[in-house]
Amino acid sequence: MAVSDRYKEAWESYWRETPEEPGAAVWDCDASLSVKPHLALFEPFVDGSKPVVDLGCGSGTTTRFLAERFARVVGVDISHAAVEHARRADLSGTAEFRQLNAAEPGEVGALHGELGDADVYMRAVIHQSEPAARPAIAEAVAALAGRGGRAFVVEPLAVAKSVIADTARGAGGPPPKIARVFAHGLTPAETEDEAVPELLRATGLSVLASGRIDLVMTEYRADGSRIDLPAQWLVVGR
Repeated sequence: MAVSDRYKEAWESYWRETPEEPGAAVWDCDASLSVKPHLALFEPFVDGSKPVVDLGCGSGTTTRFLAERFARVVGVDISHAAVEHARRADLSGTAEFRQLNAAEPGEVGALHGELGDADVYMRAVIHQSEPAARPAIAEAVAALAGRGGRAFVVEPLAVAKSVIADTARGAGGPPPKIARVFAHGLTPAETEDEAVPELLRATGLSVLASGRIDLVMTEYRADGSRIDLPAQWLVVGR
């Protein structure tokens, strides 16, 4: 099922109004704190010969990091504003960026037709997608990986919703970066823990490895402690 116009516009408005500076988005932490530890978990399952797709690339911080380690990396996002943000931030031109709706099989199939089987990196996309579109997002992972690719998927656990809610109940309300997420109608941490592996298995993918990890954020509580979200990671493939 295609995503709604409301959902697409929510992301467009979010990225249009997010400053173009490192860490302006709540999840846009330094790559050394996010994708670098993820690669330590993912690299044993890939040989580095395939292109890599960063699915849901946002402002491209992760994509640029991946492009320093793999020969061809393509960052894709549903938001045109996010893709333009990512292109402007990629001063050395190390990565490619495309607008792509991962819930549209035709768009996903065209990218797979161009790249062939790819390794996929997807951080925190399913949890904030509309429920009806989540199976299509999982299908996009499977389609891009094909028969030979592998995917690293990391998603917040259900308890992350309580972590976010606790920060919003403080005397001053939610911190600014989290408040901006809510202001645009985005809904983080809206999946049950078992839903993510079940969605991926339903596409024919197998879970090759899994575990727990924290998603590092760029926002802080009033006491100065960083707000990180409990998450699960999975490596999947055929």
